[in-house]
Amino acid sequence: MKVLIPFYSMYGHIYRMAEAVAEGVREVPGAEAALRRVPETLPADVLEKMGAVEPQKAFAHIPVCTVNELAEADAIIFGTPTRFGNMCGQMRQFLDATGGLWMKGSLVGKAGGVFSSSATQHGGQESTILTFHTFLLHQGMVIVGLPYAFAGQMRMDELTGGSPYGASTIAGGQGERLPSENDLAGARYQGKYVAEIAAKLCR
Repeated sequence: MKVLIPFYSMYGHIYRMAEAVAEGVREVPGAEAALRRVPETLPADVLEKMGAVEPQKAFAHIPVCTVNELAEADAIIFGTPTRFGNMCGQMRQFLDATGGLWMKGSLVGKAGGVFSSSATQHGGQESTILTFHTFLLHQGMVIVGLPYAFAGQMRMDELTGGSPYGASTIAGGQGERLPSENDLAGARYQGKYVAEIAAKLCR
């Protein structure tokens, strides 16, 4: 059973969350986690000005995702940073290329989930996941979130991401905050949970 994890990360926050999601997937017997980057749309000089070139070297070894890989997977967990309460443009452009899959019903019945990040605590991480869910629904996928069985999302002793809609993290205005252990635990939980649901659907 293959769980595909397509993500876009500019400074590494979503990449770290994607790694944790993959760790959770691998806890399920027979589940294989495949990390993939969605194609970059910004020119190199723009990335340089944004200070993203060096951070992106940390995950340059991850293969770039193709649309066909979505159809080949048994479950898909998407990762995207927040841009004004919605997914980033790179992810949007990638998803817009899936019309052929929609026509064939290639993703119907597959388990799917979303994880995200935002600069601030109320910067749109939840709306990003919720608006992403409309894509999953149009493709006929089965949405899997992050249930309250993961008690870490109810913590009050620290600034933390996570909601019933999916795992998330808070990056800080300058990207200075890395995902906390609680954020990563939520990502691992969601990865495992999606893989468990996918295993049941495959049976």
